[in-house]
Amino acid sequence: MNGSEPFAGMRAVITGGGSGIGLAIARRLDAMGAALTLIGRDKARLERAIGELRRTTGHAAIACDVGDAAAVSATLAGLDAQSLPPSLLINNAGGATSAALGETSQELWDETLRTNLTGVFHCIRAVLPGLMRQPYARIVNIASTAGLTGYPNVAAYCAAKHGVVGLTRALALELARTRVTVNAVCPGYTETSLVDDAIASIVGATGRTPGQARETLLRRNPQRRLVAPEEVAATVAWLCLPESQSINGQAISVSGGEVMTG
Repeated sequence: MNGSEPFAGMRAVITGGGSGIGLAIARRLDAMGAALTLIGRDKARLERAIGELRRTTGHAAIACDVGDAAAVSATLAGLDAQSLPPSLLINNAGGATSAALGETSQELWDETLRTNLTGVFHCIRAVLPGLMRQPYARIVNIASTAGLTGYPNVAAYCAAKHGVVGLTRALALELARTRVTVNAVCPGYTETSLVDDAIASIVGATGRTPGQARETLLRRNPQRRLVAPEEVAATVAWLCLPESQSINGQAISVSGGEVMTG
């Protein structure tokens, strides 16, 4: 194994890989030698993301809605037949819409769980048989501190992310005697478009200025700052290393101390 490129000769599948945390993970794993398959709804965005990477070959962009079981099965099943099948699965696709529970429609609830939780299930189920045949493999689910605690006005998102953490722990035990580990990374408020949406929601609900709304989010982090996507990507990369074999079934908070787990 190449020390500077520990993932050379391995393929990583990253859902929601076209922007934000997903793109930061793509950059990190690309720099560490992995070939990438980026999956998302917007193929043009995925292709632009690939164009920003260090390497120009070995990567692929696939348009797929992770909430669509049939589409995921058809899309990801074919990856196992490639000359370089996946060894790493990073489930990053997700999103949140703010609404008090009493204002959360059935459609909003269903779509939030479909994208953030059911999509993780679909992707794992499609890729797992192939991962089991690799010398070693990793599944890393991007959850959230919302999967470890509660936040007001995002009950559906909290429920979905708690589900991701529960799924992670259950599957880690199922696979504990294999070469596959399963972990979750739980970012706090991160400098992405999701935070922009949160700020806009606070402004709309309270009449505060965007600066004041941003300060509200900063105060949640004991370090008084937003998490950088690159910090989340570094944690994902560490979990994917072969020497991280004993890290299994964990929900790792990347939040400056906002949430402390033992």
